[in-house]
Formats: sequence, C-alpha cells, structure tokens
Amino acid sequence: MAEDITKESSETVAAGQLRSFIERIERLEEEKQTIADDIKEVYAEMKGTGFDTKAVRTIVRLRKKDQAERQEEEAMIDLYKSALGMA
Repeated sequence: MAEDITKESSETVAAGQLRSFIERIERLEEEKQTIADDIKEVYAEMKGTGFDTKAVRTIVRLRKKDQAERQEEEAMIDLYKSALGMA
C-alpha cells in the first residue's frame, strides 16, 4: 500500500513538472511571437521611410557573424561570382 502511494506521488510530481515545463514553453512561445511581431513592425516602418528592407535583413544577418566568418562568406561569394563571370 505504501508502495502504491509512493508510485502515485511520484507520478503526480512528474505530471506537475511536465505541466510546468509545458506552461513555461507556451509563455516563451507567446513572447517569441510578440517579439517577431515587433520586428515586423520595425521593418515595415523602415520600408515606409524608404529603406531597402532586403538589404537591411542581409546586414542584420551578417552582423550576427564574427568577422572571420563574414570574410570567409564574402570570399566564397566573390569566388563563385568570378567563376560565373559576374565579377
């Protein structure tokens, strides 16, 4: 009987932990969506003032990389452009 209570208690605790994790994920997903919406608004505002948002997105992506990674990517792009007669 004590074994049944212990098993039931551990299952209740596990279920509680699981519920807690899921609720945290759900809250974070909501926050992520709010942030994504905010970013969209900034891009729309930029576009409205005449900025090229495609170029800005590229700059944002590049700024996330360290300098060596950016240089490597740029060198590879230059090499490919040259191979295709675009340079």
